[in-house]
Amino acid sequence: MEHLLTWDLRLFFKINGQWINGFLDFLLPWMREPYLWAPLYLFLAVFITYNYKWRGFFWMAFFIVTFALTDQCSMFIKDAVDRLRPCRDPLISQYVRVLVVYCPSSGSFTSSHAANHFGLAMFSFLTLRSQIGKWAWLFFLWAAVIGYSQIYVGVHYPLDILGGALLGILAGTLSGGFFQRRIRLELEQTT
Repeated sequence: MEHLLTWDLRLFFKINGQWINGFLDFLLPWMREPYLWAPLYLFLAVFITYNYKWRGFFWMAFFIVTFALTDQCSMFIKDAVDRLRPCRDPLISQYVRVLVVYCPSSGSFTSSHAANHFGLAMFSFLTLRSQIGKWAWLFFLWAAVIGYSQIYVGVHYPLDILGGALLGILAGTLSGGFFQRRIRLELEQTT
């Protein structure tokens, strides 16, 4: 475990302190902001409603449930693990580049941003790939950029992102799988 945490700290400082440039310093703090992604959420709502009419309501409901599930599970794990964020750790905080207005006081493991976005990416991938084909993989790129941003701005370690991503993928697989097996098939049979 000690080797894993040492690797985590070293990778954190590579991303947060060495693999940096002015463009990423400007861009990545914005990439983690929820309102920046509002157009994507709006596009998905319009796309689903246009293509599925009233059935799109069920998809949007599961999308929201997936978000809530990942968020609550991540908060539970954060409280249980109680890992300090790099920007709050008194042993290293003076060496951390914090590129956001504030450093959250909640725990670091797991990243809720990573859990939420990877959960939504997995749910969207499973439920939309038959409609959008290979473009469905872009949902994971979107989630990965947000996860990387969390490390870059100094509020999470790489293992926090990995843990959040795995939690999100699990939740997205469960909700997406349930939607595909139960709701979507029942809706198709009733039309």
